[in-house]
Order: sequence, then structure tokens, then C-alpha cells
Amino acid sequence: MKKITNHKRVLVTGGAGFLGSHFCDRLVADGCDVLCADNFFSGTKDNIAHLIGNPRFELLRHDVTIPLYVEVDEIYNLACPASPIHYQYDPVQTTKTSVHGAINMLGLAKRTKAKIFHASTSEVYGDPSVHPQTEGYWGHVNPIGLRSCYDEGKRCAETLLFDYHRQYKLRIKVARIFNTYGPRMHPNDGRVVSNFIDQALKGAPITVYGDGNQTRSCYVDDLIEALVRLMATSDDFTGPVNLGNPEEFTILELARKVIANTGSRSEIVFKPLPSDDPMQRQPDISLARQMLQWEPVVALNEGLRRTISYFRDGDFRR
Repeated sequence: MKKITNHKRVLVTGGAGFLGSHFCDRLVADGCDVLCADNFFSGTKDNIAHLIGNPRFELLRHDVTIPLYVEVDEIYNLACPASPIHYQYDPVQTTKTSVHGAINMLGLAKRTKAKIFHASTSEVYGDPSVHPQTEGYWGHVNPIGLRSCYDEGKRCAETLLFDYHRQYKLRIKVARIFNTYGPRMHPNDGRVVSNFIDQALKGAPITVYGDGNQTRSCYVDDLIEALVRLMATSDDFTGPVNLGNPEEFTILELARKVIANTGSRSEIVFKPLPSDDPMQRQPDISLARQMLQWEPVVALNEGLRRTISYFRDGDFRR
């Protein structure tokens, strides 16, 4: 497991969210001084409550659309609602979070000469016509659809990072993150794993959108390990790099595994796909294997077991 050099001053935006909180855990464990900034739109204090009081952790309520003036060595920009339910609630603010947030964090990186990581997304590929997707694929994206606030916001943010890199020689790292699951997911975020587990634990029908064809998902611990390795690579390697699980399983298989692991008697029901929902997306992680010596290691059954245990405990329902 790659370990980060101790005592770096690190800013994590969106640090109280699903991925951000796990990343804060890892950074604190590696001895970094972590400043977690979050506006708590989709993140929660419960996700980072166990870190409050740790001398290496500081929490700041802040919206990245507003400039932030702090002294840091590294910036991890994870701020943006990532599930359709959250990012479609206020699409204008979602776009601002991606674009203005990137501008503000890049400005901070420029002033402090900090290395900056940006959490991009597989959504930049849209509804792809190429399978699996490599980093060289430019995507097939609807610029005016219901998902565009997120998809195009993330695409614009990538543009800004590479323009700052070329124009101001900023040290940047960009990861395109595919579906990720694990503890601290919100039960009502509209994502397939959290939906299935929440429905199964309630004994409610499990909703499958479309015909239940292929999907894939990466366990959060694997994803965090990849991000740490990415930041430790040479400054010459900027990314973008795909991070996700290329191993396919069907939605129906996932639903049945959730039912089996929860002991639920839920039935499976089918509904039409939402607007602009991609039919199939699969990462080619050859670049991550080559540059990061990384690939997912947590099996689906083990990841589901850990996630179901978290949902069953119900601490997030307070």
C-alpha cells in the first residue's frame, strides 16, 4: 500500500462526502495535516465526525464557488454532487460548482504552488459508442440534457486544469472515476448499489431500470488507493486516467447478490431508463495498471458485505 509523505498540508474539498470522507481518513492516517472543506449539500458531518478532535484534522464549512485563502501543499478537489438526484436538484449550481470551483482551486494552487488533484468522472464519456473507453476517447455527450450540468461541468473543469497546466505550469492530476460504492453512500442518492441495498433491507421491491444488462462498480477502498498512487507519480504524468472496475456483472446479478446477502424477500421490478442514462460504460484501466501499478482487488461479494453492514447499522439515518 502506497503511503503519503508525512506532514503535508492538504486541502480536501467535498471532504465530508462519500469519497472525500474516506480520503480524509486515509490522509490523516498517513500523517498529513488535513483541511476538509464542504458546504454539506450532499456531504454530512456524520461522515467525518470520528475525525473531529484529531489534531491533524480541521473542518471548514465552505462552498468552492467562493474563493478560499489558505496555505496548502496539495489540493484534492472532490467538491460536486455526484448522483443525479443531487446534481439535478439545482443544475445551475452544479455547473458553477464544477467550473467556478475548479477556477478557484486552480487559483489557489497557482498562488501556493500546490499540486492539485481533480476528481473527474466517467460521465465525460457520455453515452459512449466505443467499448471499453480509453482516456483517448472524446465522448458522446448531450450538451443540453438533464445530466448536462454534471457531464459538461466536469468536461469544462478538465479543460481548465489542462489550460492552467500548459499556461502556468501547474502540477495537475486528473482521474476519471467510474462507479464506486461502499460505506457512507447516501441511501437515497439514486445509485444502483445503494438503491438495491436500501430497498432490500426495507423489504421493498428492487427497481431495475432498463433490461438489467452489464454494469460494473469499484469498492471505495480500491479507489482511494488509486488516488494516493496517482498523486505520488511523477509530475510529468498528469492523467487523465480511468479509475474503476472493468469486470462486468449484470444489474440482475447484482440485485440477486444483494437479496442473498441481506436475506431479503424483495421482488425485482423493471422500469424504463431515465433520460440520457448511458446504456453501457466500461473503463479500460490499462493506463492505471501501467502508471499506478493498480487494479481493483476487493471482490464484489466482500464489498457488498461491508456496505450492507454499514447500511444495516443505520448510523446515517440519524
